[in-house]
Amino acid sequence: MKINKDKVSLANAGLGAVSHLCGLMFMSQIGVELNTIPYKGTGPAMNDLLGGQVGLLCDQTTQTVPMIKEGRIKVFGVTTLKRLGSLPNVATLDEQGLKGFEVKAWHGMYAPKGTPAPVLDKLNAALRVAMLDPMVKQRLNDLSSEIVPADKMTPAGLRTHLEAEINKWGPVIKKAGIYAD
Repeated sequence: MKINKDKVSLANAGLGAVSHLCGLMFMSQIGVELNTIPYKGTGPAMNDLLGGQVGLLCDQTTQTVPMIKEGRIKVFGVTTLKRLGSLPNVATLDEQGLKGFEVKAWHGMYAPKGTPAPVLDKLNAALRVAMLDPMVKQRLNDLSSEIVPADKMTPAGLRTHLEAEINKWGPVIKKAGIYAD
């Protein structure tokens, strides 16, 4: 990539998307500025990857695992620190020399500010029950998604995770100049 950086294009799902941030981190760690192409979502970016119009895309496993298994796209590595159960033969980028490289898409549930604590407690209890349902767990596992441990599946756990993500990505976003103070 260093030799052919002008010939390699890196697609992303749009400014500030996980795929965009993943690409920024990737370029920073390999020390190469690639031609980045923002799309309006991962669907159009994936279509152009499949069609050969772009060379690289960092995307979520929920979309890519089936295409990897079908041989429609080539995987270079996963962005988690441990290998995925759905792709056990695919090395992590960390294992391949990009030490500490970790990008994970995650989801949280939010309620309007001022929602009464008993309502939040009831919502959290229902969410925890749903996440323990065997069918939900299997479906998420099939998509290479993991459920956070029960002790982190709380409003306080989400708050702690969100703060860590802000601390991790804030400098990357600021360095890239993709937001204004």
